[in-house]
Amino acid sequence: MRPLSLPLALTARLLPVAVLASAGWALSSGPLASASDSDSDHSSAQRSPDSEDTAGKKGGGSSSSAPPAAKAYEAAPAPCGSIAVKTVKSLVPGAKTAGKEIPSTDEGVRRTCSWNALKGFDYRWLDVSFEIADSVSAARKTYEQRTAEKSGGGAVPGLGDAAYSVVNLTTDKKQQTREGVVLARVSNALVVVTYNGSDFESKKAPGTDEINKGAIKAAKEAVGALGKG
Repeated sequence: MRPLSLPLALTARLLPVAVLASAGWALSSGPLASASDSDSDHSSAQRSPDSEDTAGKKGGGSSSSAPPAAKAYEAAPAPCGSIAVKTVKSLVPGAKTAGKEIPSTDEGVRRTCSWNALKGFDYRWLDVSFEIADSVSAARKTYEQRTAEKSGGGAVPGLGDAAYSVVNLTTDKKQQTREGVVLARVSNALVVVTYNGSDFESKKAPGTDEINKGAIKAAKEAVGALGKG
C-alpha cells in the first residue's frame, strides 16, 4: 500500500510581497503560514457510510468477515481538463484556461493542476489534485486524517462518498488571504481542491462565501472527471 502524502501544490502558495513596477505592487511565491483567524461557519464534518462500511452486516454478519470493497479507480485523470473553461474564467479571471500541471513523482496515483492570475489588484489561485489509493480503506484513512487536521470545517452533502470543506483567513504584513479547501473521497480516490484570493489594493481578502462556493463548485466538477482518464 502506498501512503498518500499532501500534494506539492498544497504546500506552496503564492503570497504578495513587494511592488509592481507599473502599479506599485508585485508578487513572489512562498509557503502559506499556518491557517489562522479561521472564519469557517461550518459544523463538524459528517461521515458518509459506503459499501465497505456496510457490507456483511445483513443477517447479523460482521463487516470484518466481508470482502473489502473493490476499488473503482486505477489511475488519476488529467487534472487540467477536469474543470470547465467557463468555471476557470469565473473563479480565476485572467488565468490561462489550459492550466499548468505540477510535476509528480508518480502520475498514476497523483496529479495536480494549477491556475492563477492577477487581474488589476485581485489575485486568485486554484489547485485541483487527484490522488489514487491502493484500496478504499486506505483512501478513507487518508481522508479522515486530512479532515482531522483541518478543524473548523464541515461536511459537503451530496459530493462523493464523503466530502469536507474549510475556509481560513491568514494575514501577512497586513495583507489578507482567504483560502478554501475541499476534500472529497469517491471509492479509492481523493479529490483535493484549494482556492484562495487576495485584493492587493484594499489588502482585504474575498468573502468566506465566495471562496467556499468557488472551491465546492470546482470540487464537484473534479469529482465528475474521475474515471475519464
